[in-house]
Amino acid sequence: MLELLLCSSVTILPDWLYRRYVQDKRFGREITLYSVWYELRWGITSCLMLTVLLITMIFYFHPTAQSAGAYFRTVPILPEVAGRVAEVNVGVSAEVSAGDPIFRLDASQQEAAVETARRRVAEIEAATAVALSDLDAADGAIRSAEAMYLEALNELENKRELQVRDVNVVAQRELDRLQTLADSREGAVAGAVASREAVETRITELLPAQKASAEALLAEAEVALSKTVFRAGTDGRVEQFALRVGDSVNPFMRPAGVFIPDRAQRPTIIAGFGQIEAQVLRPGMPAEVTCASKPLTIVPMVVVQVQEAIASGQVAQGDTLADPSQLAAEGTILAFMEPMYEGGLDDVPRGSACIANAYTSNHDLLETEDLGFGRRAFLHAVDAVGTVHAAILGIQAIMLPIQTLVLNGH
Repeated sequence: MLELLLCSSVTILPDWLYRRYVQDKRFGREITLYSVWYELRWGITSCLMLTVLLITMIFYFHPTAQSAGAYFRTVPILPEVAGRVAEVNVGVSAEVSAGDPIFRLDASQQEAAVETARRRVAEIEAATAVALSDLDAADGAIRSAEAMYLEALNELENKRELQVRDVNVVAQRELDRLQTLADSREGAVAGAVASREAVETRITELLPAQKASAEALLAEAEVALSKTVFRAGTDGRVEQFALRVGDSVNPFMRPAGVFIPDRAQRPTIIAGFGQIEAQVLRPGMPAEVTCASKPLTIVPMVVVQVQEAIASGQVAQGDTLADPSQLAAEGTILAFMEPMYEGGLDDVPRGSACIANAYTSNHDLLETEDLGFGRRAFLHAVDAVGTVHAAILGIQAIMLPIQTLVLNGH
């Protein structure tokens, strides 16, 4: 309607002024309901053609998206282990910070595993103390075996000296017995030394390895115990959290609730524009949105990203070949918008339905490029007709609460 009124002011109105003041034709006499189509045919035809051209230019260079919204991400609350709920720390809806406990599962089995692992570590530490005592005992055994070996060796040497002086004093059988005894006690020394080395190896290698394994099992058991307490990974809000003590949760089939993370960056509006706008939409374009949850308000925005892929053309792996004729609907081009000013969407609840306009701006091009008269005039016209679309969005923002509350009866 605005386009028609605007075009009629430069087509029908001049035509009527010419008929009225040049040809002296007046409404109700020469110009009637039946003759107005003939008398003002040039103005009416030009008005219709110019209106169609203007509407085409407005909606092409300044596209609108009826399907826009403040989309947000939800995360299912899924514990890493299955179990039965023993404690709930938040209500149905609550704000949580990173690290805050949300609920706790029954941890009897995990606590028993931790205690078993601790006992195993203590057992190995006690075995280490015993091994140190065994090492002292092995040292004593070595000294005793060496003393006995030296005693047998000295006696053997004495007997040999006596035999050298007088063959008949010491029998050869006695020397052989003493030699065997010395060899036996020498073997006992070697055995005692080997026993000490075994004890030392057990202290320096075996027991530390066993203790490291036990400590690893203890750490594993403590990690399993910590998993029974579900904590918030980031700041956010728990919504519709109906979990109660005694409920059973499972990471595969039974999520505990829904977690909505806080916005890690500036809030974003995602709008779906028609595919015909693919050559117009660009990052950096100014835009405006009005949302049902914030009526009578226009929020200045800026396009920060345009998704290159169109979702309707996605090919999923399956047992059938894709047929383009089976596409249910024409997909849209997604544009991501952020508020031009800080706090522009603070009062807009996440998930709100919005209407978005994007505007082509040729200001920088007109300021920096050396353009011809026709090109410059066309770009000025494109920028100027954007005000018409902005006015339409303003009317929609005004009519939205009226349509919702009065006409629809909501």
